[in-house]
Amino acid sequence: MRKRIFEVIEIARDGDRLSAVYDVCMMLSITISLLPLVFKESTPFLLGVDKVTAAIFIVDYLLRWATADLKFGKRSLRSFVRYPFSFMAVVDLLSILPSLTFLNSGFKVLRLLRMTRTFRVLRVFRALRYSKSLQIILSVLRSSKDALAAVWTLALAYIFISALILFNAEPDSFNNFFEALYWATVSLTTVGYGDIYPVSTIGRAIAMVSSIFGVAIVAMPSGIITAGYLRELSKQTKIELDDTPFD
Repeated sequence: MRKRIFEVIEIARDGDRLSAVYDVCMMLSITISLLPLVFKESTPFLLGVDKVTAAIFIVDYLLRWATADLKFGKRSLRSFVRYPFSFMAVVDLLSILPSLTFLNSGFKVLRLLRMTRTFRVLRVFRALRYSKSLQIILSVLRSSKDALAAVWTLALAYIFISALILFNAEPDSFNNFFEALYWATVSLTTVGYGDIYPVSTIGRAIAMVSSIFGVAIVAMPSGIITAGYLRELSKQTKIELDDTPFD
């Protein structure tokens, strides 16, 4: 029985209709649970939506906790102790706690969480469990983590160096070094808000060079992720072909 529950609550495999229905229902619940966050004021209807979706998430949380040993592949008490401290379990709990108003009278921490509406936004991360597309993206990020880490290190170093050079070349344009870092970041990402900008000739020359190299640096993660995504799709296609029975 627990094994079947585990198969249902995990991302659906091909041919498992019940699990697929569960995934769709949970995705809908996640989407609907975000509805109260787009309004400044609460209404009885929005409060009802929050309560119902929170109840669904609590049941899902408890089912996952009850099948933690199957999740980790270790039939021991340690699996059940370990589960609440796993990343997704913590995300689940933080997204649920603000809705537990009946506990607020007893715990000041929960009263604080109730006031912090933004914790509910964490419910978006629950979608990672129920979407195959998101699972593929996570696989791509995991497989490309070394290359992405190298690119982000290069980007951070470039931002710091650009900010340092311009801060010393044109100190009158910045009140502090943080503003120089802000300018370097928006320039690197080609956003360019225009609220802070160099005015001297040498400052503008530095900005031109920074922007040109910035475009190349920003494009690198896109290429890495795209290549990884195509690789993962090819792998998934091969697995599906291998699992397809031939007459």
